[in-house]
Amino acid sequence: MTETQVMNGRNSRKPLAAPGVDGPRGTSERPARVDVAVIGAGQAGLAIGYFLARQGRRFVILEAADAVGAAWRERWDSLLLFTPRRYDALPGLSFPGDPDGYPTRDEVIAYLEQYAIAFDLPIEFNSAVSSLRHEDGSFRIEAGGRDLVADQVVVATGPFQRPLTPALADELAPEVVQMHSAGYRRTSDLPDGRVLVVGGGNTGFQIAKELSTSHAVELAIGSRQTPLPQKLLGRDLFWWLTKLGLLQKSLETRLGRRAQSRDTLIGSSARELTRRYRVTIKPRVAAAAGRKIQFADGSEQEFDAVIWATGYAADHSWLDVPVVDAEGRLRHRRGVTDVPGLYFLGLSWQHTRGSALLGWVKDDAEFIANKIDAKAPAAIAANGGWHTHSTDAPQVASAKERSDS
Repeated sequence: MTETQVMNGRNSRKPLAAPGVDGPRGTSERPARVDVAVIGAGQAGLAIGYFLARQGRRFVILEAADAVGAAWRERWDSLLLFTPRRYDALPGLSFPGDPDGYPTRDEVIAYLEQYAIAFDLPIEFNSAVSSLRHEDGSFRIEAGGRDLVADQVVVATGPFQRPLTPALADELAPEVVQMHSAGYRRTSDLPDGRVLVVGGGNTGFQIAKELSTSHAVELAIGSRQTPLPQKLLGRDLFWWLTKLGLLQKSLETRLGRRAQSRDTLIGSSARELTRRYRVTIKPRVAAAAGRKIQFADGSEQEFDAVIWATGYAADHSWLDVPVVDAEGRLRHRRGVTDVPGLYFLGLSWQHTRGSALLGWVKDDAEFIANKIDAKAPAAIAANGGWHTHSTDAPQVASAKERSDS
């Protein structure tokens, strides 16, 4: 019997969750209550859901979008992961297909959908969280115009929250087509002519390669990243990183701290981009006016379109709990905050290089789940003996039931 079959058998009782799409609404006198509220139904939220279901927790996964894996759906159509399928599985369910091949964006989305169904995870879609407060030892959540009380909360919204575009983008003429990489889907999104891709990370390089088949492309790089080959001595890079234990090096190690400060290019290089794809490499963008962009070396060029592959910023404005410092950084230790019962999951370098990667987020998810399990008895006692088998919380349809309707 597979682990999936075991889980479906032992989890025949549907986890109770917040009121919403398929269940009765709570009242203003007594909001619905759960053991754990997970915010975000991406890879991190689904992974922690797997472990919470194994514990028999009463939990809900609140997702702002109308489907799982919203961040993946905002990626360009031809995206290929640089990790082979054998390294892309969440806990309990292998990633289908050639284990040595590289999955597409659509394969990842389909896998996440399958995962939610396989483990019957209680997800509420269209439930954007607008407020999270800590009151009297519990957490009060406002999501989708209703209240929910949780003993513990896992914020699993990930690192891709608010696309960053520099202010100088406003200086470009209206006829210059502009978009963040989060809005780019395919080459036909752009007009004919010359395109500038801004950003020298993996995203910028991959988009520049694709556009080179149909456009004259230039890539502006602010800071050089260390290029690493996709394969080395006949083995995939991640085979080596796994065997050498480098992906498990945490921020508490000297090697982990050094690696955190060094961005890497995987399977790409500036030399390959210029020689094979005929992409022109430019230095950092310094200024913009009309159709013209000026670079740090003083050179200028007119463009018909610009793609800003300039990363993302965190958005925790809805958190009314003291976990953000004066510079906007989260205060935590491997996702555990100073607020008892509040955790983060899926952050870049939360603990290791793999913390935000599809196939490695399970390690931090299991760690957080164990913290939740250790604290749960105290939470039950603090709330007058309310426990996971209480019938006071309403039901919500599982992901599997919703897919069948």
